[in-house]
Amino acid sequence: MKRLLCYLLVLLGMALQPIQAAAADQLILGVAPHTSARIILEMYQPLRLHLEKEIGMPVDVVTAPDFTVFAQRGLQQEFDIAVTTGQQARLLQVDAGYLPLLTYQADFKAVALVAAASPYRRAADLQGKSALGLSPTSQVTVWGQHWLEDNGLKGMKIRYVSASDSVAQLLVAGEAAVGFTSLANYQKLTPELQQQLKILAQSRSMAGRIYLLNKRRAGLQKKIEAALWSFAASEAGKKYFSTNRLEGYRLLERNELQSMDRYAAEVRRVLAGSK
Repeated sequence: MKRLLCYLLVLLGMALQPIQAAAADQLILGVAPHTSARIILEMYQPLRLHLEKEIGMPVDVVTAPDFTVFAQRGLQQEFDIAVTTGQQARLLQVDAGYLPLLTYQADFKAVALVAAASPYRRAADLQGKSALGLSPTSQVTVWGQHWLEDNGLKGMKIRYVSASDSVAQLLVAGEAAVGFTSLANYQKLTPELQQQLKILAQSRSMAGRIYLLNKRRAGLQKKIEAALWSFAASEAGKKYFSTNRLEGYRLLERNELQSMDRYAAEVRRVLAGSK
């Protein structure tokens, strides 16, 4: 009986090995939820296919319900490659050992939006009103909170929603006075929706979406970097950059991520409070 039991356990172990190997050989590409999951999956499909071809292993694109959950999952080492905004990139680099790879050429800016038909023409007009953001750890939302505080509006109620297009639609519907999103996501709204909005304020250029590699995949770094640059040179890559107004890839400048320490500290504070 004991021999039979041992034999069955050996067979079970052998059966599980291919599953474990298959999971280990899959590359998980985590993309911060700057828009809906459906749009993210469509947006990163060309890159996913290119990486699979060049690296020779399955690639799965995943996201999260919000930026806070994405940061938590990144810190828990759930991603092989993470694509996220500068403040979370800095957090993942310092706190979880991720290796920064590259970013996009296009400037990354945050904007404060109001409905075009609203009476809001300057920050002071927002006194006593409410705001919309993507999550407490979203870079554009953290910038927006600092912008409110800098304009004497500290303590304004902020409601968090799942995507930039939701921010726009709720502003037009009069559900809030001001909303925060990235300039790129504002520019990707339909012309009809853009016409119903107005930019009240705009940030300086910040470290935008950064590609980072989990340190456990350091052995693949050169291969992954080569695949990213060859994607940029491909027709599919050029179409991807043009459609999403990203212009192309570029290397990070020296100390570029260090400049996000103030924002990374804010993310760290929010995460500590959510435990």
